[in-house]
Amino acid sequence: MSLAPMPPVIVEEAVARALREDFGDAGDITTNATIPADAKSKAVIAARKPGVIAGVDAALAAFRLVDPQTVVTVENGDGAHVKKGDVIIKIEGAARAILSAERIALNFMCHLSGIATATAELVREADGTNCKIVCTRKTTPGLRAFEKHAVRCGGGHNHRFGLYDAVMIKDNHIVASGGIGKALSAARDAIGHMTKIEIEVDRLDQLEEALSNGANVVLLDNMSPDELKKAVEINRGRAALEASGNVTAKSVRAIAATGVDVISSGWITHSAPNLDLGLDFI
Repeated sequence: MSLAPMPPVIVEEAVARALREDFGDAGDITTNATIPADAKSKAVIAARKPGVIAGVDAALAAFRLVDPQTVVTVENGDGAHVKKGDVIIKIEGAARAILSAERIALNFMCHLSGIATATAELVREADGTNCKIVCTRKTTPGLRAFEKHAVRCGGGHNHRFGLYDAVMIKDNHIVASGGIGKALSAARDAIGHMTKIEIEVDRLDQLEEALSNGANVVLLDNMSPDELKKAVEINRGRAALEASGNVTAKSVRAIAATGVDVISSGWITHSAPNLDLGLDFI
């Protein structure tokens, strides 16, 4: 799977916003008080634990926005699998600039690399099946594009990016619209022919109604592996099947083996632990 870079304008806008939050009105008063303005330094960002890297572009933007003269060399870019001690980025320039950009660069990289690492774990467990691991909309407000990029860095795939790019009829939509058939019919009448429709079901007896009413994708919510196998048999390839709910590194293999097409996980974006990376002067 090719890994498209983040659009530079999105990266710079988000990083600039984070830097403004950190600098406030007075700037880095600690660094400015203790480090001579003409001091030059070299530093590296290295892995303190093994994992998968994401967020390098954000780190580069942090250093360059603070001081465009900072020289940054990438040793391991987004998607790289690293071991403890591996150098990810080398930095050379004004000591003040390196210190002032350090935390923002690490905040982005540690968080996004944690998502990439968690995703890679699920992808590894599902290896050998035809099942894709995808993310959800359970993302940090303002960082969705970054977090979905990190999922791709870990070998996963993206679900819809927002409310605008696919129809996804959830349980509350079904109740409010009067049922599965009514919801699907209304959605089909309202959208263009290029837009796919997904609907969520949590019981096998709902599946046939969803399929017969033209769902392109059916989300099978919190079903056991046995129920998922039965759903695959009922479906007979008519729609793409997505399994969701209680997906962990321990459970994902059994879910993938049922024959579903996609496993979606909110955990990989909303609860993945940061990957431990650190910046040290050398």
